[in-house]
Amino acid sequence: MQKVPEARSEEDPLLIERMVAGGLGLCREESGRVVLVEGALTGDSVLVEITESSARMAKGRVSEIVLPAAGRRHEPCPEVAAGCGGCDLQHAEPSMQLRLKAEILTDALHHIARLDRITISFGQALPTAGYRTTVRCGVDRQSGSADSSGRVGFRKRHSHAIHPVSTCLVAHPLLTEMMQQGRFSGTSEVTFRVGARTGDRLVILSGESADAAATGLPEGVRVVTQQALDRGEQAWIYEQVAGMQFRISARSFFQARPDGAEALIEAVRRAISPFDPSSDRLVDLYGGVGLFTAGLNAQQAVLVERSESSLSDARVNLAELDAQVVGSSVENWRPTQADVVVADPARSGLNASGVAAVVATGAERVALVSCDPASQARDLRLLVDAGFEVREIELVDMFPQTHHIEAVTSLRRVRT
Repeated sequence: MQKVPEARSEEDPLLIERMVAGGLGLCREESGRVVLVEGALTGDSVLVEITESSARMAKGRVSEIVLPAAGRRHEPCPEVAAGCGGCDLQHAEPSMQLRLKAEILTDALHHIARLDRITISFGQALPTAGYRTTVRCGVDRQSGSADSSGRVGFRKRHSHAIHPVSTCLVAHPLLTEMMQQGRFSGTSEVTFRVGARTGDRLVILSGESADAAATGLPEGVRVVTQQALDRGEQAWIYEQVAGMQFRISARSFFQARPDGAEALIEAVRRAISPFDPSSDRLVDLYGGVGLFTAGLNAQQAVLVERSESSLSDARVNLAELDAQVVGSSVENWRPTQADVVVADPARSGLNASGVAAVVATGAERVALVSCDPASQARDLRLLVDAGFEVREIELVDMFPQTHHIEAVTSLRRVRT
């Protein structure tokens, strides 16, 4: 698909048929050509500004809503109307957001994996505001006033420019306070991390300058630069999930909200049921800091992770379980026998090498945790072809106000 030299608008309204991966609305021109539309919802009748075009497909964005879908609303966060590009689904009511996410996943399963009639359920309802405990922001260096120079913000919609924010609908209050009060110099990017249930707060400054600095932050906030982390300095926060305390280092991945992490643990528990933590052998692939091994209280577990930071945290977090923590990429790991596998890969998914590792364990029960519908569908096709059956999929709405999806798939090995 090539860029159209000058964006043009469709003259006739187009009806959005369904939502697809990326949070885009799919519609068709009279000729039958597919158009993927940013900012649209299933059921909308819209005029579309075409931004990319080829003979078979086009992309665009809503230029005018002719007839809104039932469930469309005005965005509740004023920053969206002001140009912030951080949330892309605030214009849908919360109940509609859930339906759209199931629609996106169903579409991916059908078109990519050729899997239909899969049961999709929703996990426990989670708060839709003030939930996010990690955000990455850009620094505004262009502001004309000394008071606002060095403020943080998110990318403007359809731009790389920074939109400074005074509030954020989805950020945890401990984060919002730092974003509002802090001023930053010598850096173009700032990552904020908090422990929602411990009160710990950490700020990470990108290491492009030796004199990167932060001012105005509340008392007790730890500030560290990427350069310091490169030199071996250690910094972390603690978070509490399911009655357990987890150490999370500056460079370690962790779920964006503790209540969501608990919901994922319970979804995984249901996916691999019945699970006996004292006797079932668990392999925890892409195990991170040990969330699922610890959350399941797995006493015969092998955790596989390649991030040195996450490995260090996992050894601390799993010390009482005496789990085997293996530092390796999944594709280079020599599989061990297991009864159960939990796999939580990055957005790119398991792919063939990850699926081969799952198969080689001999596990009868598998829980696949996915954060991208397209890669999830590809992985499920590979797993089905390798002899597994998809039992059901549970959606956990970790990221309300956005199109992002977290899904836990329950699979069983088919014995012939």
